[in-house]
Amino acid sequence: MSTASATPTVGELLRDWRRRRRISQFDLSLEAAVSARHLSFVETGRSRPGRDLVLHLAEHLDVPLRERNTLLLAAGYAPVFRETALDAERMAPVRAALEKILEGHAPYPALIVDGCWNVLMANEPALAILAGVDAALLEAPNAMRLALHPDGLASRIENLAEHAGHLLLRLQRQALLSGDPAVAALLDELRGYPAAQEAAATSMAAEPAELLFVPMRLRRQDGSVWSFFSTIASFGTATDITVAELAIESFFPADPQTAVALQAAGRA
Repeated sequence: MSTASATPTVGELLRDWRRRRRISQFDLSLEAAVSARHLSFVETGRSRPGRDLVLHLAEHLDVPLRERNTLLLAAGYAPVFRETALDAERMAPVRAALEKILEGHAPYPALIVDGCWNVLMANEPALAILAGVDAALLEAPNAMRLALHPDGLASRIENLAEHAGHLLLRLQRQALLSGDPAVAALLDELRGYPAAQEAAATSMAAEPAELLFVPMRLRRQDGSVWSFFSTIASFGTATDITVAELAIESFFPADPQTAVALQAAGRA
């Protein structure tokens, strides 16, 4: 007797996404202008949704493009969203835009990552910060792994417990909202690192109301400490999976001393 679980139906998948978004069946029916009765029939498998309805509900549930293809397949339809390699010819405008962003952000560090935080591109200031990181971590660099692995930046981050707690919470929320098993696997891996254990055992150094952001305080080889905060940007109108999952993490100096040091390093 087989113990393999059955493949989820499109109704089950839609119900899972609705629950992830914490929206009731009734509220979704109102927002999507679909009768509550019909939505209930779709979720329970009593009604097979059309292709347009699957995409319509996915749009209102803010389902990632990759998972919209999964919904379509479960409903018996062909996927509609392409996943184009970043180095493909048709992605030249995207690469040009990313390169311009990275160059324009210097002398401050910036990275381009995919949906699982794998580093695809980086500017020179970012690469300089990674100097001294174990070479094995740079073979297939992952931003989360680089930050929290014992052989990465973790040993140089002065406020490691605080920063690790922030990164793990961010990744936990992403895993919940995206439903991406690769993100969930990365989260499980990071939770096994000493940095995660240190974060779990340490409370925040300041009350949330006292914090503007959680900085990363990075100790340099000369003993100085550079302090950063970061912003995340993405493409707002993407219809390709690769483009939709790209994110630009830009680091900014969190204090005047770091700003001066970065400007000086940029002129060197």
